[in-house]
Amino acid sequence: MQHFELKGQIRKAEGKAALKAFRKEGLVPCNLYGGNSKNVLFTVNAKELKVLTDTPKSYIVDLVLGKEKYTAILHELQFHPVSDACLHVDFLLVDEKKPISISVPVIITGHAVGVQKGGKFFQNSRDIRISAPMAKLPDNVTVDISYLDIDKKIRASDVKIDGANVISDKDMIICCVKSTRNVTEEAPAEAAAEGAGEEAAAPAAE
Repeated sequence: MQHFELKGQIRKAEGKAALKAFRKEGLVPCNLYGGNSKNVLFTVNAKELKVLTDTPKSYIVDLVLGKEKYTAILHELQFHPVSDACLHVDFLLVDEKKPISISVPVIITGHAVGVQKGGKFFQNSRDIRISAPMAKLPDNVTVDISYLDIDKKIRASDVKIDGANVISDKDMIICCVKSTRNVTEEAPAEAAAEGAGEEAAAPAAE
């Protein structure tokens, strides 16, 4: 998985007034926790953070806070309900020797056989949660839909990843092909045509 370096400044202030002042300066209050270390309070530039948050990609984040460097992942983000500006971020400290749980994008490949028959394809989930050591974390998970027929689904339990475990709910639907009106109408018509053909081929009764 790709790494993203993000620089920040240690902060001590925690009150509402202080946090509001940070945001006015274009800074986003953040918190780093996890492992055996104490929580670290800091701020990052809102524009630099936006590069990390406004993307479907997932990253291992290399946090540079003064002279210290930490390896982390995004854990929880809070956004303003109107402006959609990021108000606060929690980062989770990770250990490269231990499994890391993270959501990664799902990339769809192939052409579903059900769509070729007239069905409609739907992608229900854009990402899937997995667990693996840092060295084994993929940038994304590829799902081949070539075999997906009408009224069939691909669930999280159907996804297999070398070196990683899928930890999303096993019944979570990744994608499916649903029957359409055209398919429904064509089926009786085809059956009727076959029946007419059989009648025409049958010998006349004596």
